[in-house]
Amino acid sequence: MAHFHAAHGRAMSTPGMVSPASVKFDFWTSMADLWRLVMRSGAPQLRARLGLAIGLVVAGKLAGVAAPVMLGDAINTLEPAVKSAAGIGAGFIGLALAFAGLRFVAACAPFARDAVFNAVSQATLARAAVEAFDHTLALSLDFHQGKQTGTLARVIDRGARSTDFLIRSVAFNLGPTAVELVMAMAVMTLKLDWRFALAAFLTIVVYTVVTFRITDWRLSHRRELNETDSHAAGLSVDALMNYEAVKTFGAEARTVKAYADAMARFVRAAVKSNTSLSLLNSVQSLVLNIGLALMAVMAGLEVMDGRMRIGDVTTAVLLLIGVYGPLNMLGFNYREIRQAFIDMEQMVTLTAEPPGIVDAPAARDLPPATGKGAEVVFDHVGFRHDARSTGLADVSFTAAPGSTVAIVGPSGAGKTTAVRLALRLIDPQEGQVTIDGVDLRKATQASLRRAVALVPQDVALFNDSLYANIAFARPDAPPAAVRAAADAAELGGFIDSLPDGLSTRVGERGLKLSGGERQRVGIARALLADPRVLILDEATSALDGRTEEAIQATLRKVRGGRTTLVVAHRLSTIVDADQIIVLRRGRVVEQGTHAELLEKAGEYAALWRRQTRES
Repeated sequence: MAHFHAAHGRAMSTPGMVSPASVKFDFWTSMADLWRLVMRSGAPQLRARLGLAIGLVVAGKLAGVAAPVMLGDAINTLEPAVKSAAGIGAGFIGLALAFAGLRFVAACAPFARDAVFNAVSQATLARAAVEAFDHTLALSLDFHQGKQTGTLARVIDRGARSTDFLIRSVAFNLGPTAVELVMAMAVMTLKLDWRFALAAFLTIVVYTVVTFRITDWRLSHRRELNETDSHAAGLSVDALMNYEAVKTFGAEARTVKAYADAMARFVRAAVKSNTSLSLLNSVQSLVLNIGLALMAVMAGLEVMDGRMRIGDVTTAVLLLIGVYGPLNMLGFNYREIRQAFIDMEQMVTLTAEPPGIVDAPAARDLPPATGKGAEVVFDHVGFRHDARSTGLADVSFTAAPGSTVAIVGPSGAGKTTAVRLALRLIDPQEGQVTIDGVDLRKATQASLRRAVALVPQDVALFNDSLYANIAFARPDAPPAAVRAAADAAELGGFIDSLPDGLSTRVGERGLKLSGGERQRVGIARALLADPRVLILDEATSALDGRTEEAIQATLRKVRGGRTTLVVAHRLSTIVDADQIIVLRRGRVVEQGTHAELLEKAGEYAALWRRQTRES
């Protein structure tokens, strides 16, 4: 949601950590951003609803100021009737009915406004959440590897809800409240005495200053409350997502203790926040009641001196009570708006995080597929993860269209870095990676995702059906194609044995399936995508020998018409590769076919002999 501006803001220094202190808000800039958010919310009849809602607000405020005047005038008409012992006249009845009607309008206008504006407020909330979610998915791999899922989800949720509150409060409460205060003071000056308006004004000034000062002091309490809430949520989500690890290591007690400690910090922060809120409310009530007492004494003195009538006293009291109503809302709205800013600033900090991988301004699609695979070239590629770790250094090799290239080497050699570069999850800092002659940095990500498919070592599945997980690669694929991909990945027998077949749900992250079954689903998904470049990152490492042999045979069949990059630990699975790249400490130390590398008696040959002895 790059539309939100953070004045003096900085990007987060630590991936996944959303620091509320890193962004400072400029009120008017933020209000302008929120207004633009409303205007692009896509709510039905947006402009008509906005105009009608504002009209209802104005009508309600006018009615609220006019009603006390009507009642005061009605009471004043009774004085002659009381002195002459005459009955109640038509004037009194008319003014009393007008008072009741205006009070009804003032009371019902907010309900009508909410009914009209509800579609806009909900659409605004949804747009904020979608934009923040979309931006989060566009962030770098490093960011997501360092994130805490529960905390991140809570930041998006609270931030989106705060935008809805802010736009409703400012548009329909703060602005109209200021107008109503001015109108009420004008009536006091013109109809009663300027000293009443001055007393009301001074009460408002003192109330506002006290409210703002105490609310600003409370911001640190609210920020601490949010941080402890997010931390506790993150711990619980992490523990639930890693349920098996918690159980297998007997860590229930210490996991619960960590969560209890986090909740204890949340309780302390909540008590501190609520106590300071009670202090604020008490001080506000004190100021308002002192002002009311002052006004009552002034009105009594004016009546005794004959400068005011009984009806005018009623008008003065009701006007003051009417002023106090929005004044209370002013304090509430200011307090909640400042608190909403604390909620929103975390989301803005998140959306201020620049995406690591973006399309270049002149990015173009990859050339159309030829049906013969694609040429993948690493041209003097270098990538350093940080100041201490070199991922790849001056790596060059070419995978010809339709060929199979294996990448092997010890742990930490740079195999995963090469895969991420080929997928453009990261960009090279030196050299270039090209597919069919196009530098991946100059290609659109959409065309690259269509051209390349990955089967990772740890396949990520959604808590959905087998069908949905396989079809995730190509949602528009017909059911027959989804079943064919499942059969090609040796899933057919397993699916037929299930009561619900392809409709069987796989559970959170696919935990209802075995490791081998999850990997076969990943292979089926990649086959359904029908890419020109297929990347297998230890794709059969979790399979038993018989299933691995069957899938290796399947993979050999599906390699036709596509280029295959294989990251392998078991060298027996890549002996038929057209080219084998041997990496060590981020550099290519050998390359050639299986036979050529054995003949060299170097790094690969030593690795082969070691694995052969072990088997």
